[in-house]
Amino acid sequence: MSHFDATSTADDVIRGISLAGKFAVVTGASSGLGVETARALSAAGAEVLLVARDQVKLQAAAEDLSRQKPVAQLHTQCMDLADPDSVRAAAGEILQRHPRIHLLINNAGVMACPLARTAQGFEMQFGTNHMGHFLFTGLLAPALLAAAPGRVVNLSSGGHRFANFNFDDPAYFERDYDNWQAYGESKTANILFTVALDKRLRERGVRAFAVHPGVILTNLGRHLQQADFEWLKARTPPGEELVFKTVEQGAATTVWAATSAELEGKGGIYV
Repeated sequence: MSHFDATSTADDVIRGISLAGKFAVVTGASSGLGVETARALSAAGAEVLLVARDQVKLQAAAEDLSRQKPVAQLHTQCMDLADPDSVRAAAGEILQRHPRIHLLINNAGVMACPLARTAQGFEMQFGTNHMGHFLFTGLLAPALLAAAPGRVVNLSSGGHRFANFNFDDPAYFERDYDNWQAYGESKTANILFTVALDKRLRERGVRAFAVHPGVILTNLGRHLQQADFEWLKARTPPGEELVFKTVEQGAATTVWAATSAELEGKGGIYV
């Protein structure tokens, strides 16, 4: 579908594209793939809202981006995806200030963490990676539809291959907890959500995409031990290698899904 490859960067895939007049929202934008995605979209002319749960890190990221591009139009919004009350409050504030959203990048997430629960009792990876973004997207839907055509990009992962989604016990109340299985289920949920979202909104001009950014060493992997890397290597499909990308290369898939003309008329797909 694309002439880009695993070595392409966010700057490579967005080169020549103007996002002037477009408004983008990026979750998990205080570090890693999120802040690089926000930087690339801003560099192409988009007005960007950076969303993250840590206000100090979020402000620092925005200030750093502003130093790189003094004319950048950047905003910040604090939100905890693991807390539906926080998501509802943040979405309400966003809709008041920004009634038209052209691009929503659901980038934030947690990976392979020890068993923990959200305030409402969801397993933390499912609650953050899927439920938080599911709620956030639904609440922002009026702004996405008002600005159509637009796109929603959900960051999934090759980790979806670790597990199908368990509809009977998604919160691990009745099963023994497995951190990688739970991560895989949350990433499978991201893909299923993408397909369903695209079906519901495509006739009104909003398309949805799920992306696998590759394997990148960011703060997302803060819970990983050497044994986890060996586990991942052992489960790499035959003929493939566990190759690490840079943050700039990892963000390329997201930026391409959000902006590429090659995806016009398409949606509900995993790239």
